[in-house]
Amino acid sequence: MTPENDCATLLTDLLMTRRRCAVVMHSFARLLCVQFFLACLLTAPAIAQRGGLNDPRPLQDVSTSYNTAPGTGVLVFTVHAERSTVHLDRQALLKLVNLTNQSATWQTTEDTSQGVFTNIPYGSYAVEVSAVGYLSTHKELQVTNSLRPAQIDIVLHRDPEAINLDVAGAVLSPKARKQTKRAVSALKSGNLKEAQKQLDQAYKLSPSSPDLNFLLGYLYFQKKDFAQAGTYLGAAANLNPHNAQALTLLGRTGLERQDYPAARSALELAVMADAENWLPHNLLADTYLHQQNYGQARDEAQIAITKGKSTASPAQLVLGQALVGMGHDQEGIQALNVFLEESPRHPMAAQVRTLIAEIQQHHSGPAPSDNTPHTEARLSGVDPLAALSAPGLSLKSWKPPGIDDIKPALAPGVLCPSATVIEESGKRVQELVEDVARFAAVESLFHQSLDQFGIPVRTETRKYNYVASISEPQPGFLSVDEYRADKLTPAEYPDQIASTGFAALALVFHPAMRDNFEMTCEGLGAWHAQASWLVHFRQRDDRPNRMHSYKVGHQTHSVALQGRAWITADKFQIIRMEAEMVNPMPEIQLLSEYQVVEYGPVPFLKKNTSLWLPKSAEIYFDFRKHRYYRRHSFDHYMLYSVDTNEKRKEPVSKPAVETKEENQS
Repeated sequence: MTPENDCATLLTDLLMTRRRCAVVMHSFARLLCVQFFLACLLTAPAIAQRGGLNDPRPLQDVSTSYNTAPGTGVLVFTVHAERSTVHLDRQALLKLVNLTNQSATWQTTEDTSQGVFTNIPYGSYAVEVSAVGYLSTHKELQVTNSLRPAQIDIVLHRDPEAINLDVAGAVLSPKARKQTKRAVSALKSGNLKEAQKQLDQAYKLSPSSPDLNFLLGYLYFQKKDFAQAGTYLGAAANLNPHNAQALTLLGRTGLERQDYPAARSALELAVMADAENWLPHNLLADTYLHQQNYGQARDEAQIAITKGKSTASPAQLVLGQALVGMGHDQEGIQALNVFLEESPRHPMAAQVRTLIAEIQQHHSGPAPSDNTPHTEARLSGVDPLAALSAPGLSLKSWKPPGIDDIKPALAPGVLCPSATVIEESGKRVQELVEDVARFAAVESLFHQSLDQFGIPVRTETRKYNYVASISEPQPGFLSVDEYRADKLTPAEYPDQIASTGFAALALVFHPAMRDNFEMTCEGLGAWHAQASWLVHFRQRDDRPNRMHSYKVGHQTHSVALQGRAWITADKFQIIRMEAEMVNPMPEIQLLSEYQVVEYGPVPFLKKNTSLWLPKSAEIYFDFRKHRYYRRHSFDHYMLYSVDTNEKRKEPVSKPAVETKEENQS
């Protein structure tokens, strides 16, 4: 029905209403009916004429109006999870492709799970909707001349291979941490009774801690109470789906209980979380062997052997029996002999020799194909699980895993526009350098000295008046100066170490700096449910290193960095960066350093602008045979620029970072 017909019908209804008003209502009511009637008469031509050459058309739905240019339309996408009644709980990325010229437009959903495109020329389009943890979906549509926005509902389905990233464990209280430390010492010394006493007390304080659940699971595994071990290890794995150690031990517990489906489920996740460790591959191969999936058992056993080499000799037992199960007896015997050669004095050596003799005795006929199981029931076999040593207690690392040790969750099948992401993020950083002469903030420092278990032995807190200036004194050369306004000697910093450089880390993407790094856009990820492009960067060996250094005494030592950045999919703003040193530097006793910086918009009302500046920075470093953790938090920002009215009295002291400092990170 055309707009003119719509209005004609409405006018007819109003005329009937007016007649009824004239008959049954008093004069005031009649006046209201007449005004309503006149309002429709005045509105009708406005609706019919909207969209003229000089009149941008405000299209509206029930509650929202959108402005769009003549000859264009509005698309409103609402993204749902699994069912059309449930809004997606995270940001989704919408890619709209014009099928006529293949040009692409990007948009992200807001808190209401809606994404809106305006000024879209009439024509044929394809939309791709992606979100981390969900399978991407595609849809083709037409943008036509319409008085209302096109409302499109999109339903995303979960990616069955994705790991849930949303569950986080509770932070241990000081008392629970102290009891946990005692429990760990007891576990290492084999005092299971004392370990359980301490863990039970700590668990009452923090039952949702993945670390405590893991330690209790490990304790019950040592006590061979595999049912209780499975309960706690399952909780640990649910609370921290990336904990490969918990998943591996949970899978091993399933094998001990002969619950092979549960073991397989846990071990497949363990392999995803830590693909380079031979042990979960070996245990998964053992699980497949018990389920008579001989081909998969063979494949996983071979991976375990490749990863673990001679350490993975128990995997030869799985490989040998899997090959025999497939009918490849001679190859199976060869694998079992490799086990004997690598572990001639192993307690299971006699069982393995007996098994080999049994295979040789029953060997007959040609070998069937790979997919044909050897169905003759003739072998007692050996238990590969019995060949493994008791599980060791590997404590959680005191610092995050390395940049290349983890694979962040990415939306499947989403092609990253690498050149656009790197170019646009560089523009955002360039704008910061051009717009900011200097900014100040109140800096809160949280410093901890850690023991070998990563447990704090000393904690200090400080507050500083922090000042940073960013400038480009000559084209292609950036200068970043950071200092604390209070005059400080080296001894006044915790452990005599001053740490700066967090404002400068984002300059990796500045056009004048980015050629010094290898950059790869890995795909579409998320941070705090915000759709983000993930970009991996690494200092090039053939380019100057101007980003990071340590100053020890009067000498400065450059530190090559590699890292990963999270860049918003809609505005290309850097919201998070992680960076670590490429190689240890034993010459200054710096064995490791890992920093995490989060950025966010800081509003400056008098300038009527928002700038993306560091909000917090964490650093983990092993320096001079000590381990440290620091967290810098920034607030109460003050912006200085050439024409600002926000200036206050600038510090008159000299910069705190001087050559006389003992060390600088």
